Amino acid sequence: MNGARKRNRAIHWLRNLLCGVLIGAGAILPGVSGGVLAVVFDIYRPFMEVLTHPRRALPKYWRWLPPLGIGWCVGFMGFAKGIAAAIDSSNTVTTWLFIGLIVGTVPSLFREAGKEGRGAAAWVSLTLCACSVFAGLFYISRVVRFSAEPNFWWYNFCGVLWGMGIVIPGMTSSSVMMALDLYQPVLEGLAELDFLVLSASLPGLLLTVLLMARFVTWCFRRWYAVAFHGIFGIVLASTLVIIPTSYSGAGEGVLSALCCGGGFLLAFFLARLDRRIQLEAEV
Repeated sequence: MNGARKRNRAIHWLRNLLCGVLIGAGAILPGVSGGVLAVVFDIYRPFMEVLTHPRRALPKYWRWLPPLGIGWCVGFMGFAKGIAAAIDSSNTVTTWLFIGLIVGTVPSLFREAGKEGRGAAAWVSLTLCACSVFAGLFYISRVVRFSAEPNFWWYNFCGVLWGMGIVIPGMTSSSVMMALDLYQPVLEGLAELDFLVLSASLPGLLLTVLLMARFVTWCFRRWYAVAFHGIFGIVLASTLVIIPTSYSGAGEGVLSALCCGGGFLLAFFLARLDRRIQLEAEV
């Protein structure tokens, strides 16, 4: 019994480490929300509970924090250079990899949204959020051609967007940065550990997470089904917006399909692993 328990703890630790890596990487990839990945990996609720009620939550979830924190740092900081290189090599293939991850999490997210029912208000929330987010991102990226000049305040704004993406599942912060021409400069700054970028974006991220955590938790407590169906609509809309429409050739199309399938299988595997751990813990 003790051996099985230790094995489950080790598997859970590795699982949380990998989830942290994916959430951190998702925070900096266009169209992907680290908060959504936290929801479908069943990390979002404990994380928000730690932020809003640390005295009560830390004794219960303290084992989660080290692997998640390490993984998030690796994904957010370490993957910045790799993702920048991958995007330079093939933005299309890289985007399809993370689309696969998103699609793989959709069933889990839909089940999470329906835990407390699916009334008319929930479906209205889903529809309104999906339509408004799709229209907004499309307008910013395709119609308005505003280009921001990178500086301390704009980097701080990027940190605020990342913080919102953590506490508000579905918030596609990187897509907004791309629309403002801030994504590439801030990503390169993170990859090179540029002091200006780090000193501006990271404090903005942390302050946003701390200040918004209680408000977002209150919203979910009062309107759970409506809020989560709205998140589901945001996920669908932000995924549709980033689907690539041009390819350099058949080879890139095939590679994109393979990466999309790989991302889907990875997300599916993590979801099954999580269910298995939960079932064994109940026995």
